[in-house]
Amino acid sequence: MIKEFIFNEPINNIVRKRRSIRTYNTEEISSEIVGKLNDYINEISGPFKENITFKILDSKERINGARLGTYGVIKGATKFIVAKVKEGQYSLEELGYEMESLVLYATSMGLGTCWIGGTFKKGQFAKAMELREGEILPIVLPIGYAKEKRSLIDKTMRFISKCDKRKQWNEIFYLRDFSCPLTQYCTLDGFKDMFENVRLAPSAVNKQPWRIVKRGNEFYFYVNEEKEEKKEDSYDIKRIDMGIAMCHFELTCKEQGIKGNFKVSDPNISDMPNSYKYIATWVKE
Repeated sequence: MIKEFIFNEPINNIVRKRRSIRTYNTEEISSEIVGKLNDYINEISGPFKENITFKILDSKERINGARLGTYGVIKGATKFIVAKVKEGQYSLEELGYEMESLVLYATSMGLGTCWIGGTFKKGQFAKAMELREGEILPIVLPIGYAKEKRSLIDKTMRFISKCDKRKQWNEIFYLRDFSCPLTQYCTLDGFKDMFENVRLAPSAVNKQPWRIVKRGNEFYFYVNEEKEEKKEDSYDIKRIDMGIAMCHFELTCKEQGIKGNFKVSDPNISDMPNSYKYIATWVKE
């Protein structure tokens, strides 16, 4: 849903290049690149048109008296992209979509990022963002240049979250209904890259909760809500993951010149597992 900006290399390359960076070097991000990021932020709009407020904050500065930090999980980063959103039906999916679009743009410029959900000083970031009643601040994104040697905690976090493993196609993609799993060898009418880029998308502790059913020119997006862990926050992070998957799918379509859009119209597939919940449908024009 980005109107004016085009990545400087194919999105397939960017998706494969992107990884979670938790250890950064001391190189400063130039004011020119910060300006480009802000320009990009001003152009982002997702499928649900929820109002997301982004800011690029510097931890070296006191903003509204706040001291920004991430409890030692992130090493070396001084700049953070922070987003707040008013609670709404699709606000978290919108946040995931818009933030991931920004992540891919930053990656295309050689920057490293990492989605941080529960390991940052929320009170301090909320103070810096002037959080109001009815607004939430679920995610911050450190941004900078990756250090060649990763910290021990970085290596540990990557191991725990199984960052480099992905589900197979037949576990997450289906044809017509949930009784017919897809493989990468199926005839997909030019949509192979879209599915693969969704498969490679980041998600909280690499759960990959998205499921997609292809029926003709319609693609039904579902979230798998099984095995819910104890939540420390009032929001469901899997909804953010769904927005990330939708972003990868739609931006790949856009780059390849395939027009379409998301709408909410539940197809009521009869064999849907009980743990699955319908989110939205992407429809080819």
